[in-house]
Parts: sequence; structure tokens; C-alpha cells
Amino acid sequence: MVYFCVLTGDIVASTRLSASELSAALDAIEGAAAALRPSLGTMSFARNRGDGWQIAITEPRYQARLAVLIRAELRALGEAFSTRIAIAEGDGTLPADGDLNGASGPVFTASGQLLDSLEGPRIAHAAGGPLGAAMRLCDHISEGWTPAQARAIAPMLRLDPPTQTAAASEIGITRQSLAQALASAAYPAIVEALAMIEETP
Repeated sequence: MVYFCVLTGDIVASTRLSASELSAALDAIEGAAAALRPSLGTMSFARNRGDGWQIAITEPRYQARLAVLIRAELRALGEAFSTRIAIAEGDGTLPADGDLNGASGPVFTASGQLLDSLEGPRIAHAAGGPLGAAMRLCDHISEGWTPAQARAIAPMLRLDPPTQTAAASEIGITRQSLAQALASAAYPAIVEALAMIEETP
């Protein structure tokens, strides 16, 4: 078995989305993981059950950043886009073909069971404790982001973020508008909290 961090989720109210919108949402989730590679270690992504998805990474250090970036990339698509995210760490096994849909082991069970139990918080960690508390707060803050705030914060959550001037140019807004969006989205506090999580042994 290998030690994994597994994020399991499903798109909220997916029946209200068109097939192309659902595909765009799942592409955004996969794109969030791709944006943090190779710092996630070995990364696998799979879609399942129509509106479901799963990511397995071998470097758990950036799991919180990944969850928040997923929220940002989805919300950037519009108010209607959201996902539940259930995170767990532990041992698991991937099949020889690497298909996550055939994965097994305690970590995959724990992540799936946590997802099934989620009613209120849409981002949760099976371990609870300080990390679970931090994820609950990140969930609460990010759930209130507007699409404009999410578009502003997404590039700044990369491990090597652009300057605010470059990010504003990438998004197509002024630097002042970007700075205002980041401040109102609580970006300074979130990125500081993520750094603390990532520095924890």
C-alpha cells in the first residue's frame, strides 16, 4: 500500500447544469490539481458517477491549498458551480492501470464515507482536529466568494503566484480591481493560513 491524501467530491445541484456546464466544472477541478503539480507528488484524477470526482496525491502538504483552489476555480465559472470535498489521509492501493475508480484501501473508504456524511460543510477533513477546523473556516469564507473574487484569487493560490499586475492582466481587470477583490475575499488571511498548514511537520 501507498500513503495517499484523497479528495473525493461531487458537484452540488448538478442536475441544474447542462452537460457542457458539468463537463466544464469537472475540467476546472482537474485543472486546479494540474496547477499545483508536481508539488502534489504522484497525482491521479478520475471522474465517477456522472457528477463525482476523486483526486489522489502522494504529497499531502498542499491538500488544503488544493481544496481552496478547487473552490476558487469552480466559483469563477459562476454562482451555480460548487462541489463538496471530503479529504482523508492514509494507506491505499491503485490498480496497475492507475484508474482511481478501481482503487482500494482505508483512505479511499474514509474519504468516500466522509463525503456521504457531508450535509452542511462542503469542505471537510476526516482527521478533524486543527486541520479539520482550518478547512471548515476556509470552506465558510470561500463559500461566500463571488465569481469575480474567485477569478481574482485563483491565480494567486498557485505555489509560484504571479505579481498582482500580471494576475490582473491575465484576468483582464485593473490592478486596483484585483487588489480590492483579493482584500474582500480575505485572500491575505487565507494564504497566510495555508502557509502555516504547509509548514506544519
